Amino acid sequence: MAAETPTGMHARTHTQGAAERRDLAVRAAVEQRMVGGADTAQPLVCLLDVTGIRTSAAALTSAFSAALAPGTPVLHAFAVKACPLVPVLRLLGDAGLGCEVASPGELALARAAGVAPERTVLDSPAKTPAELREALALGIAVNADNRQELERLDALVASAPTASPIGVRINPQTGAGTIDALSTATATSKFGIALRDPGAREWLVRAFTDRPWLTRLHTHSGSQGVPLPLIAEGVRELHALAEEINAAVGRRQVDTLDIGGGLPVNFASDAETPSYADYVAALREAAPALFRGHYGLVTEFGRSLLAKHGLVLTRVEYTKTTGARPIALTHAGVQLATRTVYAPEAWPLRVLAYDAKGAPKTGTPIAQDIAGPACFAGDLLATARELPELAPGDLIAIPDTGAYFFTAHYGYNSLPRPAVHGFTVTPSGDVRFAQARPAQPLSAIVAEAGGAAPDALL
Repeated sequence: MAAETPTGMHARTHTQGAAERRDLAVRAAVEQRMVGGADTAQPLVCLLDVTGIRTSAAALTSAFSAALAPGTPVLHAFAVKACPLVPVLRLLGDAGLGCEVASPGELALARAAGVAPERTVLDSPAKTPAELREALALGIAVNADNRQELERLDALVASAPTASPIGVRINPQTGAGTIDALSTATATSKFGIALRDPGAREWLVRAFTDRPWLTRLHTHSGSQGVPLPLIAEGVRELHALAEEINAAVGRRQVDTLDIGGGLPVNFASDAETPSYADYVAALREAAPALFRGHYGLVTEFGRSLLAKHGLVLTRVEYTKTTGARPIALTHAGVQLATRTVYAPEAWPLRVLAYDAKGAPKTGTPIAQDIAGPACFAGDLLATARELPELAPGDLIAIPDTGAYFFTAHYGYNSLPRPAVHGFTVTPSGDVRFAQARPAQPLSAIVAEAGGAAPDALL
């Protein structure tokens, strides 16, 4: 227990600092007319806490470096899908992280951010020949998802030399978490070679024996709703398979284990739990040999690095009561919080109330719905949420949205993508904003919708 005290104290100190930075950023956004009153151009803006992002990156790297044998090669590759913004990838690169990409678009973003090929990993269950050729030509690490892809790689590797480390993704079939759609290690998950299917383990050993250029194994058994022991069980299965393959081939052919990411995020409070130190402790208990330096490691965290450091800030446009139910109509809904709107029980979000000047709103809480701008009844961020009574011109803030929320815009009703600004707070309390993504102009929506060729179908 004594060993946990410093970690807990650090977590509390950081949590208080993050909440203070958030309140300062909200007030500054109003004062600098980035969001706010009805005469302000933008009723909606999204913010990223740069200090918080750097703190999370440092917590990840330090948790592993403290546990691993000295000199163990480690690549922490950020899952680009969690926040596909070039300035964010650049920031994480500056903090020592690489990129995990799962599409040509994500690879293009990583390259635009200056992430080196040797610090990039390509994962996808449906890679085209062109994607594979590009990755192998650049020297990007590739994890094959299935037997047919491995056969495709046979031909590509034979046709041209490559510096790319190549591995195979396995599905340890260790079970689901509480969110079925995100559980990647079920008996029927679409990802990887199903390790417990009849004959699969023997086939994998033969596949590595026949291909000396296969040097990695990959799994991703974690995600939101998956408990740490279940994640660790998948990694333990990966390590055991690597040992079995190396024993069969008589040498250390598998030299690197890509253990994925998927550390769950606490959406109920400002506390950042579980921590990366908790994750490493679970791995050390389940697979202590993983940390002895026999294998290099790759991780692929996304949500846990960014979620707590994103904030949606929007004006309350109208309020009304329908059937005795108070409703606050805002500009933040399904286009930014798609998962919450369509699966509210799996993805509940907090709502924070601020007044028109950007100060935390006080008053007796009453149950009220927080609605978005989209034209369907289910576009709700929260139902019967206890908050001080909201009025037109007030602001609501939705924290914990830095990954998979406003970073992955959903184009319902042709609602434009809002601007994203990173912010830092000086020791004196001044807030400095830097634009990470501009607000999408309406002209861009028209252009994307074929505006240049209105008569094409006549």
